[in-house]
Amino acid sequence: MTLKIDMHNHILPKKLPNFKEKFGYGGFIQLIPKDNGYADMVRDDGKFFRAVEPNCMDIEVRLEEMDKFNVDVQVLSTVPVMFSEWAKPVHTREVNHFLNTDIAEQVSRYPKRFVGLGTIPLNDPELGCRELEVCIKELGLPGVQIGSHYGSLNLSDPSLYSFYEEAEKLGAAILVHPWDMMGKDTMPDYWLPWLVGMPAETTRAICSMIFGGIFEKYPKLRVCFAHGGGSFAFTLGRIEHGYNVRPDLCQVDNKINPREYLGKFYVDSINHDSKALQYNIDLLGVDSIMLGTDYPFPLGELEPGKLIESMDSLDQKQKERLLHGSALEWLGLRKEQFVS
Repeated sequence: MTLKIDMHNHILPKKLPNFKEKFGYGGFIQLIPKDNGYADMVRDDGKFFRAVEPNCMDIEVRLEEMDKFNVDVQVLSTVPVMFSEWAKPVHTREVNHFLNTDIAEQVSRYPKRFVGLGTIPLNDPELGCRELEVCIKELGLPGVQIGSHYGSLNLSDPSLYSFYEEAEKLGAAILVHPWDMMGKDTMPDYWLPWLVGMPAETTRAICSMIFGGIFEKYPKLRVCFAHGGGSFAFTLGRIEHGYNVRPDLCQVDNKINPREYLGKFYVDSINHDSKALQYNIDLLGVDSIMLGTDYPFPLGELEPGKLIESMDSLDQKQKERLLHGSALEWLGLRKEQFVS
């Protein structure tokens, strides 16, 4: 059997502290237990966010489902709404550290089955760098998950340079996940923030890092963009055309053609369509793509690896690269850590 590493998964602790009571103001997520291990994610003002099943919180249920679909390893990260970047930075860090510690504890219980990614308070990059160091050096997490933007700041903002420098120095893997989707208030129907906004958010993040020269300033960064890179691959022609015809707008901070960055960052395989995944492979290269499912949420790939394994256009070596090789490289880990 080929080693299968699913690098895009979300997890919550079984219980969350009452952060509103602790910090003296609201807006934080609470977990309200329901029957049979289910729970509701509710903001502490009573506004419902989403329901979650036991597999989002119970590591034993998760292991059963991994075994059902022959997933050897999951890379765990929090649910992006938990970033809490709107809070006071010192409180954001406390929420983040609570989540990071819980993920590290789950990994320590099953070190051959799980890898963890932390989350950090980028609303204060100095605090973010401190928590990043804690994640890497104390908790043993090989990287962190960040959002596609922070408040009004895109990922090109100079205030984030210190984070990129620290991530490069520590060799931290970075997962960029879309969240707080642009335009969500103007498209409340039909789940459009998730269907349209999320791909746009990921493209926003990629373009911000490219046009902002982040990959030039920090060439050793190992960055993966979730959800197949969003709509980036399918709008690259337009992005490159804009770079060529409006250099006064697009080349302000970086004069290198966006196409030159293909193969210099990773994306996961959540395309839901073999032709779309093949296009990503043709454009970015098989070495830049890795299995990710967005488990345990319904917009993810419900049978991990099925799309990759079903594609006759890929040979066995290419499938192995997609199923574990790229993930190991991105995380800076070795296959021997998971195979007895």
